[in-house]
Amino acid sequence: MTQRILVVDDVPHNVKLLADVLTVKGYEVITAQSGAEALERVRSDRPDLLLLDVMMPGMSGYEVCQTIRADPDIRVLPVVLVTALDPSERVKGLEAGADDFLTKPINQPELLARVRSLLRIKSLYDQIEAQKAELSEWNKTLEERVAEGVAQVERLSRMKRFLSPQVADLILSGGVDDPLRSHRSEITVVFIDLRGYTSFTETADPEEVMGVLSEYHAAMGELIMAYQGTLERFAGDAIMIFFNDPIPLPNPARQAIGMALDMHTRFATLAVNWRKRGYDLDIGIGVAQGYATLGGIGFEGRRDYGAIGTVCCLAARLCSEAKGGQTLVPQRVMACLEDCVEAAKIGELTLKGFHRPVVVFNVAARKAVDSAA
Repeated sequence: MTQRILVVDDVPHNVKLLADVLTVKGYEVITAQSGAEALERVRSDRPDLLLLDVMMPGMSGYEVCQTIRADPDIRVLPVVLVTALDPSERVKGLEAGADDFLTKPINQPELLARVRSLLRIKSLYDQIEAQKAELSEWNKTLEERVAEGVAQVERLSRMKRFLSPQVADLILSGGVDDPLRSHRSEITVVFIDLRGYTSFTETADPEEVMGVLSEYHAAMGELIMAYQGTLERFAGDAIMIFFNDPIPLPNPARQAIGMALDMHTRFATLAVNWRKRGYDLDIGIGVAQGYATLGGIGFEGRRDYGAIGTVCCLAARLCSEAKGGQTLVPQRVMACLEDCVEAAKIGELTLKGFHRPVVVFNVAARKAVDSAA
């Protein structure tokens, strides 16, 4: 990019002399014949260097220099004062803000050397300013991204209350879409409920009830996380979990049943200790599969991740029908499990809210692996 030099002198001959020398060397030269015109050209044409005569009618070179240094927008412009005055006048020029001096008559090698030196400094300054502007823009962009990221992390970190750590980490790392956005998905829903809970709460102290629920929730919660289930809610002794959202699973029904069977095993261990204290409790589980609408449910400041659909109602109804130790599933879920579980057909059950009877199976255990196969 050609560097631009403004030559200012009230004597046209002097202007032409300097302009010719500089133009031959490849510089772009603009001119002015007074101090006032010089300031106008500085602001409008943005030169890279100013060669300024000191003695001019009206506004002197000193005054032009002082005006430039007082203006934040142009104060860094290099100024070379051109003068035929006594060298002692240079002190006045330095006080006015001049960067360098040339003595008339002009020595061409000296002129070109001083011009190159100051233009090099100006070029470095321009690079620094450009880098500062770029850095400022980067900082602004970074601040915006950080603010956006913090908001995203704060919003999605709430998901850790009902998602497994693996799923939560995937969401936070951008591995899946925002699950709080309303969407439709096929899911497997699991409902768990305590049997004997009402009788237990009628006879036990509130502190005992809370202690049992704490143990129960901790044990079940550990399995929910291990099987990558999404916790929809705890509601006293009832728990709702679903699979296949927000992370798709190859066979969510198998994942759900695996968790349910392990829950019965884990619960049996808890129940041994509880019976010693006189608590007669067990769990029933219902599992269903189908489409639901999922997303954030609630209001600003308190929003949970929930699923709405007939599949949730079916799982809840099956859970209500399940006796202690049972895991009830409909035909649709059973079709995904026939080769891996032992199950008994219960028959057709008429469930509240469903017009047609539902064929129901009780999944008792995993099928034993044939070691000879």
